[in-house]
Amino acid sequence: MIDRATLVAQVQAQFPTVIVGDESGDLALTVGRMHLTELAGWLRDEPDLQFTFLNNLCGVDYLGREPRFEVVIHLTSITNVMRIALHVGVPENDPTVPSLARMFPTANYQERETYDMFGIIFTGHPSLERILMPEDWMGHPQRKDHPLGYEDVAFTHNEDLIYANKPFAKE
Repeated sequence: MIDRATLVAQVQAQFPTVIVGDESGDLALTVGRMHLTELAGWLRDEPDLQFTFLNNLCGVDYLGREPRFEVVIHLTSITNVMRIALHVGVPENDPTVPSLARMFPTANYQERETYDMFGIIFTGHPSLERILMPEDWMGHPQRKDHPLGYEDVAFTHNEDLIYANKPFAKE
């Protein structure tokens, strides 16, 4: 088993441009897009590390910040009982990140969801298409500048008013 300090030293020796931080007690690495696949592959394939499970990949919109978007990837090493978070900044004018779907099969649908919700394009993805929204949907609903819905949520105190205007299916 490898300890955290040794892992940090190995990462910094192998990838000097990576910024090391902490995320709720887990190691967090901020990496440039151009080094993502190299770092992820190294973390997966290095015999002492074996971060073989990608358990989460998601997008974040930091409207007003540059880079506006961020892709966050959580990897787990079952061998070392350790988690790591990779943070990749994604500029609004070029929202592309290399795909990890061929390296980690669990990334497939998570990258598609991030594409659908945020408009982040995963280059090299085997089938990057909408997964939650209809094909003709305009925009990406998790972006902070996407318009909000036009009607209130139905609760017990207002459901009659809201349901009066809904086109329910006829039997």
